[in-house]
Amino acid sequence: MLEISELAVTYRTSGGVVPAVRDVSLRVGAGEIVAVVGESGSGKSTTAHAAIGLLPRGGRVHNGRIAFDGRDLTALSEKDWRKVRGTGIALVPQDPTVSLNPVRRIGEQVAEVLLIHRLAARGEAADRAVELLRRAGVDRPELRARQYPHELSGGLRQRVLIAVALAGKPRLIIADEPTSALDVTVQKEILDHLAELAADDGTAILLITHDLGVAADRAGRIAVLSEGRLVEEGPARELLAAPTHDYTQRLLAAAPSLSREPLRPRRAEGPEVLLSVDSVSKTFVSSRAGSVRAVDDVSFQLTRGRTLALVGESGSGKTTTARMAVGLETPTAGTVSFDGQDVTRLSAAELRRLRRRFQLVYQNPYASLNPRFSIAEVIGEPLRAFRVGNRAERVAELADQVALPSSVLRRKPAELSGGQRQRAAIARALALRPDLVVLDEPVSALDVSVQAQILNLLVELQDELGLTYLFITHDLAVVREIADQVGVMRQGKLLEFGPADDVLLRPREQYTRDLLAAIPGGEQVRA
Repeated sequence: MLEISELAVTYRTSGGVVPAVRDVSLRVGAGEIVAVVGESGSGKSTTAHAAIGLLPRGGRVHNGRIAFDGRDLTALSEKDWRKVRGTGIALVPQDPTVSLNPVRRIGEQVAEVLLIHRLAARGEAADRAVELLRRAGVDRPELRARQYPHELSGGLRQRVLIAVALAGKPRLIIADEPTSALDVTVQKEILDHLAELAADDGTAILLITHDLGVAADRAGRIAVLSEGRLVEEGPARELLAAPTHDYTQRLLAAAPSLSREPLRPRRAEGPEVLLSVDSVSKTFVSSRAGSVRAVDDVSFQLTRGRTLALVGESGSGKTTTARMAVGLETPTAGTVSFDGQDVTRLSAAELRRLRRRFQLVYQNPYASLNPRFSIAEVIGEPLRAFRVGNRAERVAELADQVALPSSVLRRKPAELSGGQRQRAAIARALALRPDLVVLDEPVSALDVSVQAQILNLLVELQDELGLTYLFITHDLAVVREIADQVGVMRQGKLLEFGPADDVLLRPREQYTRDLLAAIPGGEQVRA
């Protein structure tokens, strides 16, 4: 169905021509799932975008051939490409927040594909869009079609992108990191759906991913890219069981694992309670949905110097709980105490002073860093806000602490890799020497090797500075490596709470067992 031969892609930049892909060849047959894996900058997404004629500005196919169903696509005009995209080849992009139009209803965006390719009259396009949403696994598709993207969860938005891709009945779907930031159960459902398309309709799937577990579970063959080159390819089971290239071996070694030893010994519970959450509940009220109980009677304690991980699916209440813990949300009921002070009763001025002692690191460092600031300004922002002197000296110290080279301090966030941006976000969080750091999915969108570096950094900083972490995540393999205690949340309730090894290796609740079973990769990447 797809044959890429000796592909080379370059980008023209202000500094000259930069090679992004060098001599990549691979094939995808009808009904086959082929995974392309590698770190950021390996060329995997560039290869995928070249295959659908969507290279960004400055990018061009420098050499090689791309053939779809026997037809050479390499020299197609943009007009001819439009006849191929959607009906021949479709793309499921990584980030639905960016890919969906925020001011148009979901149904309109799915129907647009049908109208552009004249696959339905305007009168029937809306009904067809609802059916496509249903086929993509969207619940209550008639309601969802009338909603806007911000009203849907991340998993539902990703299903909408699949519905858009299905609209033209393509024979090849390129899925570019389609589940990288989703909960394991939602991830499983979406990947199951793509697998059904391959099995039932003979759709060819080119799956771009940095997650070796996903590749192991879903692909018949895996192609490994590094620095724009294809370094290894073969049947998934054989390649992961006995990788021959050093790079593949390093990727496997960096993948989080439920069977691997933690990054440091578990810490015993100390006498000093830093954070106490007591019978906390939170109800949100909206004119459309009525009242929604996001958190329901949650209680736990976190002692100084330890790491507590709250895990659960989207909508489980874990992030809302964390926001209440640091005074960014006010509980409807219950109390939150930080170092003996009742956070829920503080005035705005008192809470502002206390906020020096707890900081947040968000999931997406690109979205949480001001794009107009230099990295030095980003790191120094809390110092300016609280009028701390000797900012330049402190910024240099913080950059060194998180292993950021001084040369990046003059750059903007867009000029840094994902791992470097997350290091800058961590440095900013440490600027005021906090006691508690809340980490909200801090590594979920990072490559496994960068993820390993950030987790090791967090452990080192905790040992060096005596930090206490509240770690929000859906990735139980990451929890295994870093947490002392684990709380499992579902539908606003804290279902299970205890020492990390007890919860992960001897779970009491069926829901926890289901979360563990949904982790991709099986024994192939956990051994």
